[in-house]
Amino acid sequence: MPSAKPLRLASVNVNGVRAAFRKGMGDWLAGRDVDILALQEVRASTEDLQGLLGDEWDILHDPATAKGRAGVAIASRRRAHIHRVELGAADFDSAGRWLEADYEVGDRVITVVSAYVHSGEDGTPKQVEKYKFLDAMEQRLPELAAHSELAVVVGDLNVGHRTLDIKNWKGNVKKAGFLPTERAYFDRFIGAEGDEAYNAGAGLGWVDVGRRDAGEVPGPYTWWSQRGKAFDTDTGWRIDYHLATPALADTVAAYVVDRAAAYDERWSDHAPVVVDYAI
Repeated sequence: MPSAKPLRLASVNVNGVRAAFRKGMGDWLAGRDVDILALQEVRASTEDLQGLLGDEWDILHDPATAKGRAGVAIASRRRAHIHRVELGAADFDSAGRWLEADYEVGDRVITVVSAYVHSGEDGTPKQVEKYKFLDAMEQRLPELAAHSELAVVVGDLNVGHRTLDIKNWKGNVKKAGFLPTERAYFDRFIGAEGDEAYNAGAGLGWVDVGRRDAGEVPGPYTWWSQRGKAFDTDTGWRIDYHLATPALADTVAAYVVDRAAAYDERWSDHAPVVVDYAI
């Protein structure tokens, strides 16, 4: 039987957690009743995180190898049963980009991954590293599904899968984040556009919760450039995801992108993606 209160899982690229709190993230969090909070691009120490969030949160944090870069974390009102940070081959540096944790919810276990895929840059070593990460992710997803029927990969995956996911998609077809090779990974994760079983068992069988909730409409976008009027005109990208196993996706009770009311009320260039899972 599902619990009376769904499990609320929020994910957001904070673009530096200390700066985000200075700009108002604490007020957002205080009013959102979040059970599990996945963060990307933390760019701070574990001590910083604990000080900002408070002692009521149990915090797992995987910082990047280079200080002040990347960093992923999962904070929860309950203690993790077990957590893992390894991804890919031993010689691949995924530090600060992939953090897994198992949480007991009643008599069930949910596996949560906070992921931060490289932004990349076509034709450069940055793009090579991005493909290495996506290769490792493709290998890990079936293992996760075998580990737990209730698993979800959340975070800034830095790829717009379909034309619906980017406002100005025609101007970005040759740029990192919307390259055909990148988008093909998501075809393999959840199925390709036009596939009869797209987002319903195709590919590796994972479900893009945001697209299932929104349907065949543009967005809702989760990231907007800080330059120009991108936020004001909603010229955004949907690159922050909840990719869930089918059993977990079937429990979704609500999906919300917490887009700020105005440009000057933003505390990150990304908006939180908040999902209620009735487990």
